[in-house]
Amino acid sequence: MGKFMLEHQNKPKVIELLQDGHYFYHKGLKAYRERNLTRASKLLQRAIVLEPENASMLYQLAVIYTEMGHYQQSNELLSYILNHLKDDMAECHFFMANNYAYLGLFHEAYKSATKYSAAEPDGDLCEENESLLELLEMSDEDLSDPHNQDDLLVNQDEARSLLEEGMLDEAIQILEKIIKEYPEFWSAYNNLALAHFYAGNVDKAKQTLQTVLKGNSGNLHALCNLLVFYYYEHDDEKMLALSDRLSNVCPLLIEQQYKLGATFSLIGRFDLGFKWLKKLYKTGFEGDDTFYYWLSCSAYRTGRLKFAKMVWKRMKEEFPEDSRIEPWKSESEKPPVYRKTEERVAALFFSFYTNRTNEIQRYLQSDRVKTPFETQVGELLIHGEQPEMKVSDDALFAFRMVKSVHHADGEAGQEDVFCLFMAHVIQLIRGANLSMRTPRGWAAAVYYSWKCAQDQKVAKKHVADAFQISAATLTKYVNLVDSLL
Repeated sequence: MGKFMLEHQNKPKVIELLQDGHYFYHKGLKAYRERNLTRASKLLQRAIVLEPENASMLYQLAVIYTEMGHYQQSNELLSYILNHLKDDMAECHFFMANNYAYLGLFHEAYKSATKYSAAEPDGDLCEENESLLELLEMSDEDLSDPHNQDDLLVNQDEARSLLEEGMLDEAIQILEKIIKEYPEFWSAYNNLALAHFYAGNVDKAKQTLQTVLKGNSGNLHALCNLLVFYYYEHDDEKMLALSDRLSNVCPLLIEQQYKLGATFSLIGRFDLGFKWLKKLYKTGFEGDDTFYYWLSCSAYRTGRLKFAKMVWKRMKEEFPEDSRIEPWKSESEKPPVYRKTEERVAALFFSFYTNRTNEIQRYLQSDRVKTPFETQVGELLIHGEQPEMKVSDDALFAFRMVKSVHHADGEAGQEDVFCLFMAHVIQLIRGANLSMRTPRGWAAAVYYSWKCAQDQKVAKKHVADAFQISAATLTKYVNLVDSLL
């Protein structure tokens, strides 16, 4: 029992504090609320030593373990609660499902999630549980009927190895055998589609993916593969529609986040690619060389040169045999045929800054997919503001930002990556419904943030003077840009 000494009127008095399980439990909850997970877990462990049969304490420790990434330890505690203490504590099934999903054990995750649904159809976690079930159903696994997978997985691994070695006919033969035996094993279909695609049989590859999507419409791997096929076929319209659809997907599973991030980066949607790959990087994900390559590329193409170089350095240290060229040095790193709206708008900015308005005119007259926003921006860049023009406030705002940068520093816009960075911020401003009444302030902030990202020392006063705003206004908008990024 702990003792605490207090002095009062020079007379020692001993006040005894009862340090029972609840004492450490509440201190642990306080540390948890303060996001000090390590201290919280240690305090909860001390509480459980004193009250080992307290299901609530064990459950809280399991939740903390999940947040710390200790998924197996968390599930051991949750299983103990269900098997030995409270078999009706349904929320344990939900958290076990989450842990299994993070571990890649999708069948077990599905079973636990369905157990929660059965036990608590209207429970506090029912919405989150339904979302998890939907995410799991986007995986390649047949969750409702887990097969005896020993031979199946051996054959699947062999087919993958053959694919990597370029032995396409042999891979196709094995994958077709798998599909014949397991007609709803979607992972084999996805690999078969890739094998047909690599062999040059694009139509058969797409037909295979359509089979997957007919039986499992949300299969993320199939959708990403289809997006890549559209990219290589230069089918801009279908790629635009599918990539916009996938931009709203929020996968829980690590493998799906990687697949989505790498796919977006490959087709040139670097902002979305960076979003998912950076998320994995921040969690400590140990990726392969391709992971670091696309993370570096997407960082560079979204104006994060310093971070891109740091990631590239790490890739070369861990994979010294990788012979790919840095994206900022590679002349062959041409912009992809397809671009997201902000990337197409960035191309308009770049054409304006490099005095090639004829290219803007040619693009506006083409039959390529265009949004009203980019059409209006293009018209403003060609003709300037005209009384008779009917354009949106968004387009006028973007145009005035472009002009502000042009007046302040005529050379800045001649870097295509700067144009992409500015277009990216403009899209974020539009999406957040922020005030557009001070385009010069926003333009100055974008310019200053870009310079800082490139490790170019520039004084705020110098930038404020160049854009004819106060230093306080510049600081305000720099903070807003930082909050958006």
